[in-house]
Amino acid sequence: MCYVLAKDINQQGCVAFQTRLGKELSALIQELNDLAPRRGIQIVTISRPTAYGEYAPYSFVESEEELKEAVKEM
Repeated sequence: MCYVLAKDINQQGCVAFQTRLGKELSALIQELNDLAPRRGIQIVTISRPTAYGEYAPYSFVESEEELKEAVKEM
């Protein structure tokens, strides 16, 4: 398991989605980068949120669609 994070570098916190490693993750990251409305949106993967306090607070979403919508609105 891993987490995909979307973060506006000018804001505190991020949106996080729990997923699995693989081809689908790579495609999701590419799509999120394409959806980002402007520069300054960081898309990263991490192994566990507790190890990366710099992204806190975390807002967890339940689906890829929710994550995509969040990225569009950043």
